[in-house]
Amino acid sequence: MIYFWFVIAYLAILMSISIRKSFLVKGQEDFMVAGRSVPTYRLVGTLLCTWIGSGSLLAGAGLAARVGFSELWMAAGAWIGIIIVFFLAARVRRIAQYTVPDILELRYNKWARVLGTIAIVIAYTTIVGYQFRGGGFVLELVADIDMKWGIIITAMFIVTFTAFAGMMSITAVDIINGSVITIAVLIAVPVVFIHVGGAEHLTATLDPSFFTVFGDHSFIWAMGIFFPTFFLLLGESSMYQKFFSAKNEKAAKTSVIWWIIGTIIVETAIASLAIFANSYFNFTGPETERIILHTARNSVEVGLPIWGGLLLFGAAVAIITSTGNSFLLTPSTNLTRDIYQRFINPEASQKNLILFQRLMVIALGLLAYTLLTQFETVLAMALTAYTMIGTGLTPALLAAFLWKRVTVPGGVASIATGMGFTLLITIANSISRSIHDAPILSEEYIVLPAAAASILTLIVVSLLTPESPREKWERFYTKEASLEKAIKEQKELPLKE
Repeated sequence: MIYFWFVIAYLAILMSISIRKSFLVKGQEDFMVAGRSVPTYRLVGTLLCTWIGSGSLLAGAGLAARVGFSELWMAAGAWIGIIIVFFLAARVRRIAQYTVPDILELRYNKWARVLGTIAIVIAYTTIVGYQFRGGGFVLELVADIDMKWGIIITAMFIVTFTAFAGMMSITAVDIINGSVITIAVLIAVPVVFIHVGGAEHLTATLDPSFFTVFGDHSFIWAMGIFFPTFFLLLGESSMYQKFFSAKNEKAAKTSVIWWIIGTIIVETAIASLAIFANSYFNFTGPETERIILHTARNSVEVGLPIWGGLLLFGAAVAIITSTGNSFLLTPSTNLTRDIYQRFINPEASQKNLILFQRLMVIALGLLAYTLLTQFETVLAMALTAYTMIGTGLTPALLAAFLWKRVTVPGGVASIATGMGFTLLITIANSISRSIHDAPILSEEYIVLPAAAASILTLIVVSLLTPESPREKWERFYTKEASLEKAIKEQKELPLKE
């Protein structure tokens, strides 16, 4: 029962912080972007915690346990994405909006905002859904709670936590969560490695393909798991929302440097721990997704003291709750800002906006719970959600910052195409599974045709339509100070004449 009471205590600490922060929420800016006052160190913590979710703890670890270090192709997609984001972070903060659909309407039109919001809601509630499942795994292990009730309890906690204070509570607790995650896996990896017998044991018990670049697969397979995380990271709305929360451009940009360092270390450590531990426990199939949690529950068997197992459970709770909170807040912000405030009630008071968003948090929590029934594994849910954002939003979003020639029809058509391809293949897979017990196209490969179609549509439609006027793209390329100077000079020009 020590594991159970440790998890309860950890959750109680997080909830108390959220309740306390709720008293500081005075308006929309506090709830959505933490008053735009988050310093670098807290920004690093919340960026790390948002990305290292159940996709890493369950899907990534399970894949590593099955295929070896070639799983890091999935993680590497995010690493490369973060490097690119480094060059965009300051510009994103400079625009100072609230959501990614804000940016899409600014560069394209209202239909880009609407389509972007739909894509985010579908993808992010799917991601929240497998955080619920991860919490169910934890409670089943620590307290023998039935999986169904564990999922419900986790969902209630994440929804309640997020509804109290939004971004203010998330950025406050994620520095704690980030520290726990990092310390736990860095301690566990060398201890388990030595206890199971080191390199000699691993080379003797594991397939040699576990230590090769592509494992027992091909380059196409590697790209199939690389691009979903790559495209998701570049279009990751929660990340952009946190850049909007930064106190200034410098904080946003500096945080990215530490974020990539932390992400590479933690994701490599999680994959390594999964491989080392599974060489001892020998899980197979979908059960491998529980390997990290099983290691925490049976820590003494692999050389970790009880406190080491507790720390790993703390990391699991931190990973699940922090990602669930962030990915629940983002679509609720989109529905509030991009649909309700933009089209339904533009004159809504700050109090009504916060109330509406809290109701959306609850509604989306229910939707996320429903989506759990549509997928067999966490990996399938993760890759589908990643592809929805990566092919629906990322091409048009990046083009807004990187290609002046992109046009309004090109951007809108790209979003619709990426979303459409992903939805059609996912629906077709669901029908095929019910009839033939097999998908038409594995989730590991959906991103390839969907991304190709989205990018090709963006380029072709943009080149076939008239260029956008300067005012559509200028703000994405001109520093605010330079823009103000240019406006001032234009105003002064008649006086000089």
